[in-house]
Amino acid sequence: MGKYSKQPWKPSAAPLPILKKFKMPHIPKYDGTTDPRDYVTPFTTGVKGNDLTKQEIESVLVKKFRETLMKGALTWYSLLPENSIDSFAELEDSFTKANSGAQKVEKRMEDIFKIKQGDSELLREFVDRFQRERMMLPCVPDNWAAMAFASNLNEKSSESMRRLKECLREFPATTWNNVYNRYITKLRIEEDTITRSQKDERVSSRRAEIEKGQVKQVQTLYGTSSKRLVFKAG
Repeated sequence: MGKYSKQPWKPSAAPLPILKKFKMPHIPKYDGTTDPRDYVTPFTTGVKGNDLTKQEIESVLVKKFRETLMKGALTWYSLLPENSIDSFAELEDSFTKANSGAQKVEKRMEDIFKIKQGDSELLREFVDRFQRERMMLPCVPDNWAAMAFASNLNEKSSESMRRLKECLREFPATTWNNVYNRYITKLRIEEDTITRSQKDERVSSRRAEIEKGQVKQVQTLYGTSSKRLVFKAG
C-alpha cells in the first residue's frame, strides 16, 4: 500500500515498524475463491517463524496482510473503512466472514467425490450421470473430476469396469479428457460383451423354441397313433 494511501487499521493496531530482518513468507496470494481459513494459517505461521517479539508479530500481521491478497480479496480489503481495524484478530474475523461464500462453494465442489457408480449401473450410464451431476456443481477443477471418477468406479459391476479401474490405478489420469478417452475404449469392450450376451440369449431362446416345437410334434404324433390303436382294438 502506498505511503499516502488510507489504512484500514488504526495506528494503535500496528504501532511498531517492520524490521529489516523480517522475511515475508512465500505463500500463494489469496484471490477469494477458496476457504479463507486455509490461507490465514500459513500466513500467520510464516510471520511467526521470524525472530520477532509478540508485539512486532502483531504489527507485521496487520501491515503485511494486504500484500498477500489479489483480485476479489484485494477489492474487499480496499473497501474497508479507514481506521476501522483495532487488531489482527479483528481483521482476520472480518476477512473470514467476507469470504465465507468461497468456503461454501469449495465445500459444494467436494460433492463431486460423492458421485459413485451403482452395482448394476453400466459404464455408459455412470458416465452420463457423472457428467450431469458435475454440471450441477460449481466449476469443479478438471483434475478433481478425473480423481473423483476414477476413485468411484465400481469394479464389481463388470469386467470392463474392472479393467478401466486397473488402468486408471496404474496410470492415473490428470484430466477429464484423458479419463473420457480411456472410457471410450472400455465402453467398446462392454458393448461388445453385451452384444455377444444378447446374441447368445437369442440363439438359446430360438433353440429352446425349436426343441419345444419338436417335442410338441412328437407328443402330437404319439397321441394320434395311440388313438388309432385303441380304435382298431375296439
